[in-house]
Amino acid sequence: MTVDVDCVVIGAGVVGLAIARALQQSGRDVILLEKERSFGTETSSRNSEVIHAGIYYPPGSLKAELCVRGRDLLYAYCGARGVPHARLGKIIVATTATEVPTLERYLATARTNGADDLEWLDTTRLQAFEPAVHAVCGLLSPSTGIIDSHAYMRALSDDFTMAGGEFIRASPVSSGRVLHGQIELCLADDEATVIKARAVVNSGGLYAPNIAAAIEGFPREHVPCPRYAIGHYYVLAGRSPFRHLVYPVAGNGGLGVHVTLDLSGAARFGPDVRWRDSIDYEFDDSQREAFVEAIRTYYPDMEAKDLRPGYTGIRPKVSGPEEPSHDFYIQNGADYGAAGLINLFGIESPGLTASLAIAERVCALIQAG
Repeated sequence: MTVDVDCVVIGAGVVGLAIARALQQSGRDVILLEKERSFGTETSSRNSEVIHAGIYYPPGSLKAELCVRGRDLLYAYCGARGVPHARLGKIIVATTATEVPTLERYLATARTNGADDLEWLDTTRLQAFEPAVHAVCGLLSPSTGIIDSHAYMRALSDDFTMAGGEFIRASPVSSGRVLHGQIELCLADDEATVIKARAVVNSGGLYAPNIAAAIEGFPREHVPCPRYAIGHYYVLAGRSPFRHLVYPVAGNGGLGVHVTLDLSGAARFGPDVRWRDSIDYEFDDSQREAFVEAIRTYYPDMEAKDLRPGYTGIRPKVSGPEEPSHDFYIQNGADYGAAGLINLFGIESPGLTASLAIAERVCALIQAG
């Protein structure tokens, strides 16, 4: 079976859903493809569910620009669509005097990026905000929040289908090729479906490099090598002593083992950063003591027995453990002889926060097409 359509979006994670919705609502005829039987089963449902303010990212980067824009769009969308969320705020803490200059750099970077509502907390104010946390000072980010990511994805999916979009599940892309004025995709489904589209957005997350490499006519040398950084999350047993999200100074490859809260008020710790050669979500409890020690730097009352294994998530990175962290990579295939193909690589955190802004950017690229 061969199908002709205006646009195809590959991958029904939170970013793919946002892009498909935006394209369909702009008047395009869109098919959304997902290899699993439901949306958002991997990276989009295996994270901290945090709405980020835009504090850490280098000024001028896509992460900085799209996080701040996306944050504002996301809060407005959640309010309009009734998506459960809470603007709890987070505190980034310096546990020693040597970490204070890092907080000062965060403050300057955040202001440059447009996250200009941060407040400096001395020891006294910090203790008033979070009595269980021990640190020399902190930064309060009132614009940081949490979201029910599943409810958000459900709302995006409903918007897309209500606007007339077609969501095809359990249909992985096996191969493709660049044609004159079109991109052809072959699906590994029961009907051996072939789809020809004028525009294709590869929002495959962890699999985006593999999908791009499978499209004949797109130069392989412009496909980055996928890197897999797994993070483990532990759940705190019993009542949480925290009222805000609490983050240490960021480490290499992530934002450190931090405290996040869900909408019921339960606390979880994570993620750490470990590197794997393949996509494997198995929970490895062997580093529990390292987790506990990391938490005790700012929460000294942490008891190892109160940590319960939660879940893991894998960041879709395109830079390895010894390399500088890569920016979002929104690649226009027209620059490489594949007009109509947009590849999204390395859409890790703050991808959920930035999702609506990423959708805006991709729609503009296709419109300019």
